[in-house]
Amino acid sequence: MTALNHTGVSHTVFHLLGIPGLEDQHLWISIPFFISYVIALLGSSLLIFIILTKRSLPEPMYLFLCMLAGADLVLSTCTVPQALAIFWFRAGDISLDRCITQLFFIHSTFMSESGILLVMAFDHYIAICYPLRYTTILTHTLIGKISVTVFFRSFCTLFPIIFLLKRLTFCQNNIIPHTFCEHIGLAKYACNDIRVNIWYGFCILMLTVVLDVVLIFVSYVLILCAVFRIPSQDARHKTLNTCGSHICVIIFFYGPGIFTILTQRFGRHIPPHIHILLANVCMLAPPMLNPIIYGIKTKQIQEQVAPLFFMKQK
Repeated sequence: MTALNHTGVSHTVFHLLGIPGLEDQHLWISIPFFISYVIALLGSSLLIFIILTKRSLPEPMYLFLCMLAGADLVLSTCTVPQALAIFWFRAGDISLDRCITQLFFIHSTFMSESGILLVMAFDHYIAICYPLRYTTILTHTLIGKISVTVFFRSFCTLFPIIFLLKRLTFCQNNIIPHTFCEHIGLAKYACNDIRVNIWYGFCILMLTVVLDVVLIFVSYVLILCAVFRIPSQDARHKTLNTCGSHICVIIFFYGPGIFTILTQRFGRHIPPHIHILLANVCMLAPPMLNPIIYGIKTKQIQEQVAPLFFMKQK
């Protein structure tokens, strides 16, 4: 045990290194971070503005898309400004309370996005399998209850982590080789037994994100079964095309996370900076790509966006 542990001293300030091993490249690395953040901010804000102001987009799908865009704004804002401060100004110092606050919002927002993607899969299932009852099933009251449930689930499951971390004594190293704080990444610097943190983190991951993935898969199995019962090939193609944007978003949301977990589990010889870069891709890719995907593949959104950019030419 270290002398710090004997004296009971606990760190209250930590230092985020950014991307270890690539400190001399931080300025160049900041360029794609900054561009991705600007695209995420402009794209998500534009989506929210269009959906909330255009009465021609009242469908539940667009309300869920508005929720997704809002979550993207929060997720990117929780991570990228901190990373840019490290890259540009070497401002990596962060207090324990601020670190816990950051990881709480990162994890809860990520979990909320997962829940929103599940709700959007349910929306597609109702629209394809019960088209005549779509508006009677997905009423505004039900949409409101679903929205509250999604965010309430994230808050309630992540809230205990605050107390699980606050009980710890951080008497080991206070240098964090990352661009942002995360639960186990912070807990491992404690001198206490963190098995409770590990098992709680594992359980909420399995009961939320992993369960969401399983239910999304089941939804699309049922959707495919319904689609292949449609006699017309053109109708089948048109129906499947309506799910294209959602499937792309699912791939870009869960894909980097799954790949990161696999590299951490089996890629023990992979340099640490690769793991940090992959973790940042998980935070950067969905907020940047989601507005682009829905803007390109959703005709109704294209029709609303085009006049905003070409108004002066008319």
